[in-house]
Amino acid sequence: MNYNFFALISRMKYIDRWALMRNTRAENLCEHSMEVAMIAHALCTIGNVRYGKKLDANKAALIGLYHDASEIITGDMPTPVKYFNAELKSAYKEVEKVADKKLLEKLPEDLRPVYDEVFDPKTDDENEKYMRKLVKAADKLSALIKCISELNAGNNEFRTAKESTEKTVRTMYQDLPEVLDFVNEFLSSYGSTLDELT
Repeated sequence: MNYNFFALISRMKYIDRWALMRNTRAENLCEHSMEVAMIAHALCTIGNVRYGKKLDANKAALIGLYHDASEIITGDMPTPVKYFNAELKSAYKEVEKVADKKLLEKLPEDLRPVYDEVFDPKTDDENEKYMRKLVKAADKLSALIKCISELNAGNNEFRTAKESTEKTVRTMYQDLPEVLDFVNEFLSSYGSTLDELT
């Protein structure tokens, strides 16, 4: 029997993000997911090392890799549309769940439970919940990094997106101190030249 799950996942590279905006450099879902995975791992590591948390940083990275996999089927819904109102947001969440289920059906039955746990948590574990909040924060930080990159390239199209994303990230500081640490210690390096970074 042949299963299509990984062939479908490999199509993330064909899903462009920021479709409603003029981009100086296109960003696809595959590269975004890798960045989210790295940042989620870093946030969990900061939480464990500095704040005495017991978070599974490796699982956070894995969740980051798959966090937008449903968009292979749904496409990337622009943020202004997705969050236009509570009703639309809720409806889109349902569409994402259906798409995730469709993806998971492309796996052999014996492997599905392992991936289902990545796509859809079924636990009340506080560490798991906190870790998933950090993955969502990593997603926002990745969006902020994209905005910084576009603005540094002279593309003012991303000015208001940067402002609103920064505002969202700032609301996380109190509940997720790892996010503030990342912003303070790593964010300003984004947009530097290779010579400046090395």
